[in-house]
Amino acid sequence: MNNHIQRPSENAADSLNRIEIDTPLGEMTAVFSKKGLCLLEFTDQQTLSRELQAVMKHHNAEKCIEQKNADTEDLRRQLAEYFAGRRQNFDIPLDLIGTPFQQQVWHILQTIPYGDTCSYKQQAEALANPKAVRAVAAANGANKISIIIPCHRVIGSNGKLTGYAGGLPRKQALLDLESHRIPLF
Repeated sequence: MNNHIQRPSENAADSLNRIEIDTPLGEMTAVFSKKGLCLLEFTDQQTLSRELQAVMKHHNAEKCIEQKNADTEDLRRQLAEYFAGRRQNFDIPLDLIGTPFQQQVWHILQTIPYGDTCSYKQQAEALANPKAVRAVAAANGANKISIIIPCHRVIGSNGKLTGYAGGLPRKQALLDLESHRIPLF
């Protein structure tokens, strides 16, 4: 095993592991709990601070440490492969923080195939609740794990791009990457 890669130590029980990852679309912040990845967002997002506080509160974490380990390096590698057009699915352990309804919506997001899109209405229908379009949209907006839980694949019923916390230009770039297999680096 690489001497520079470690598992979180026992004295890190009251902390989360936070790292920054450079991507072709900007720097991302990733936070891991002992269960898995619980946050992956673009660092310049306005909602990042609030999301980070919510994750820390959920885990009763006093701090975030920065520790390179097998999980962080695996995430870096898988994101690099994704942006290079060589990865369509991720196998990072996830620690989803949300209501049962939000988690149902996020699981549906994970079933949208690479290169495809769906509407909020289609998501609501997949939940067998076609009138829950606004609730589905709100749950998508509460997703704290960008790209891996692919809320960027959700568009309006009219086929137009709709909100994305990382910004519409990034959403378009992710959709272009996936639909055309255009590597971003």
